[in-house]
Amino acid sequence: MELLQCSSRAKLVLACLLAFLVGALAQSSPSVPAQTKSCATAEHHAFDFWVGDWNAFDVDSPTKLVAHCQVTRILDGCVLLENYEGTNGSHGESFSIYDSSRKVWHQTWVTTRGELLEIEGQFANGEMVLTGKNQQSELVRGTWKPVDEGVREIGVKSGDGGKTWNPWFDIVFRHAPETASKPQMAASDDATSDKEIVAALDTEYQEAVKRNDAVTMDKIVADDFPLVSSSGTIYRKSELLAEARSGRMAYEHQEDSEKTVRLWGDTAVVTAKLWEKGTENGKPFEYKLWFSDVYRRTPTGWKYVFAQSAYRSGESIPDRHCLLKGAESFEE
Repeated sequence: MELLQCSSRAKLVLACLLAFLVGALAQSSPSVPAQTKSCATAEHHAFDFWVGDWNAFDVDSPTKLVAHCQVTRILDGCVLLENYEGTNGSHGESFSIYDSSRKVWHQTWVTTRGELLEIEGQFANGEMVLTGKNQQSELVRGTWKPVDEGVREIGVKSGDGGKTWNPWFDIVFRHAPETASKPQMAASDDATSDKEIVAALDTEYQEAVKRNDAVTMDKIVADDFPLVSSSGTIYRKSELLAEARSGRMAYEHQEDSEKTVRLWGDTAVVTAKLWEKGTENGKPFEYKLWFSDVYRRTPTGWKYVFAQSAYRSGESIPDRHCLLKGAESFEE
């Protein structure tokens, strides 16, 4: 009997001890929400302006696609993952994180060519500036900043410890458009790349029209460009540029949707619905119309060679607005 009582008391003590240990472990173990909260500060999200699906272009050659880049948040939002695929065959990834213990941003860059770069710095005055040494012991500095068309990244190098700096690269990330190549597999990588280039170029043109940026429009539009209006009037490139330089149009909206790009060899056709809203000489206007833009591959890159558009039946668009898009009626 005494043996049974001792055995019962031992089991009771053991059960109490296990309950105590389980409770202690539960209190000491960090929960998943606690880990997530640790990366929820404003400092941890200072680089969020770079998150997105991007096409990268050379600033000096704005129509030259140099890479496709995706930047996403991983590990409960604590890390920025960059997946960079260059049109020259290069492929690299970077991992960026805010080190709250030192109050600095850290980025590690690695590539399929065995390249490694570690840079650190701060976000200040609207820019992320990170510095470090490459494998050749050169000092390098990267600067990221949000701009109207996306994000601009500027790289410079120094061989004298930062006394003088030399240009390395200067690119702008623009949001990759939804083109007809997205839902359907293209016949080749080259075809997909061409569609993305043309879609991005057409978006760049619309943005230039919105800003009345005649310089950018001049670079994109072919010299023999014709635009045919609903009245049969043909407008030329010089008239488009003169209209932009006049500044009569102030755009609140100049954006398209439902865009598709179709490619036939060296010719591409872009179709989309355009929404124009703003003022002309202080008087408000607003139109919605479909348009078709034709681009042609040339030795100097893709050029905008022809345009025509369609507006709702019964709606009248002043002929002067056709300097930017020709118009034919349609039923919506």
